[in-house]
Amino acid sequence: MRGIIVREYVEGPGDLRVTDLPSPEPLPSQYKIAVHASAINFFDLLQIRGKYQNQPRLPWVAGAEFSGIVLSVPSRPSPSYQGDVKAWRPKYSVGDKVFGAAQGGYATEVAAEEQRLRPIPKGWSFFEAAGLFVTAPTSYAALVTRAGDYVLVHAAAGGVGLAAVQIAKAFGATVIATAGTAHKLSVARSYGADHVVNYKDSSWPEQVKKLTPKGRGVDVVYDSVGLIEESMKCTAWNGRLLVIGFAAGDIEKMATNRILLKNVSVVGLHWGKYAENEPETVEVVWDGLFRLMDEGKFKGTCFTDKEFVGLERVPDALRALGARETWGKVVVRVSQDGASKL
Repeated sequence: MRGIIVREYVEGPGDLRVTDLPSPEPLPSQYKIAVHASAINFFDLLQIRGKYQNQPRLPWVAGAEFSGIVLSVPSRPSPSYQGDVKAWRPKYSVGDKVFGAAQGGYATEVAAEEQRLRPIPKGWSFFEAAGLFVTAPTSYAALVTRAGDYVLVHAAAGGVGLAAVQIAKAFGATVIATAGTAHKLSVARSYGADHVVNYKDSSWPEQVKKLTPKGRGVDVVYDSVGLIEESMKCTAWNGRLLVIGFAAGDIEKMATNRILLKNVSVVGLHWGKYAENEPETVEVVWDGLFRLMDEGKFKGTCFTDKEFVGLERVPDALRALGARETWGKVVVRVSQDGASKL
């Protein structure tokens, strides 16, 4: 196979190279997947530099999210399987189209556990499905149990942002989206946002308040940037602030007296920990997402202003993501010899 292997930490994506590598040897509990598309994530940029919270032992193949076709199936369930082992059968068969996440997504083949895979939705391409595994459930888990009439989505043109816009709209909310450029605001509006506000304008909290009934403020703030402190200025009484991440770089500190005075709740959402701490919720979330897809209420959020074809374009895609030149999920099409069109 071919892939991007990290033998030592690098300064940036420009130092990454595609090389010929041995095909992965799946564990007895793993599937082997022929990768047709790989999604780009911010944490990939940190991981190749050795600065991410989860660092594999060197050397390792970079990348995580992917979509593709099952090449081989496991002979036994994963160690985390809690059902009757004797009655267990693989969920997927050779030839099935799947998407998921596992270490080594920047390659033509990858090995993955069953719980890290999902079937590609009906009518979706490999390209569209490659970036679903992380962003869609993060937004669904955060919003569905904590929705409100007026929802403010920060960085609404990003991967989780566009997912959040669609999910909030599907559940009947009025969505106010923020982003940093006119183009990104137009993208958010094209995905269903009712109102858009540029958060580079220092008056954005006041603008947001004016968009709500009687200027009362929003019921829910969905923040993957690090704007909770400022968002308190436009949050309604009994509002809920959802902390999804800190894309701006700094981890916020806020005055807790303001939480008390406005009677608001601040809630974190770490989707990656659900499989470990609340596995029963994982299937509920995915079932809900697939229903929205079947109903046509949730569509792919892939960046389409520029096309990235071939693993050799992964460094370019990573650079574009790191420079904030993209919106939605950046996906690289991965060539497979003799494969059908993506």
